[in-house]
Amino acid sequence: MHRRQLILSGLAATAGASGLSACATAGGSSNPGYPIASDGQAPVYTAEELVAAGSRELGIAAEAIGAAIERIFAEQGDRPTAYIAGEEASGAAGFGARYGRGALHMKDLSASQEVFWQGISIGWDVGGNASRVFTLVYGLYHPDMLYRRYPGVEGTAYLVGGLGVNYQRADGIILAPIRTGVGLRLGANVGTMAYSRQRNILPF
Repeated sequence: MHRRQLILSGLAATAGASGLSACATAGGSSNPGYPIASDGQAPVYTAEELVAAGSRELGIAAEAIGAAIERIFAEQGDRPTAYIAGEEASGAAGFGARYGRGALHMKDLSASQEVFWQGISIGWDVGGNASRVFTLVYGLYHPDMLYRRYPGVEGTAYLVGGLGVNYQRADGIILAPIRTGVGLRLGANVGTMAYSRQRNILPF
């Protein structure tokens, strides 16, 4: 009888371990190696949806944001699976730093998720600006995929009411921030941007 109980206990433990492994694989959140093949699908946004949202979030005319979105669509050849709407501040004198805060929107999320970003840059870059940001996100199939560091190359000229676009890429995910704000920032720089669930004081 005792031997039979040991055998049954061993079988139950094996089945439980297999179930936990299957759940972890299906959920994906325990695997930091995003993106994975099973998470390769997500509802996309149309240009019309993004123009309406971008115009509202940035407080500019639909024609202005529409031109930027049309250019991004043409360059990427696809439609984004998410967007981030928020605000940021940055400054530079050769070495620069940028901090932002916003909300991540995906069609299959029940509610938006708060997101923070911070980054550094080095280059011919002088000035500062405060901006509202509307970021198109490509290749994001699960919110957890967003939180990583993105290298990027930026060349922008900010004027009062100006609007600029640049790209950040990492592991198949492409971010295309559209910025409009006040202040003056002229230059070109190379740097990185890290996205996180909470505010980080150090931009590294």
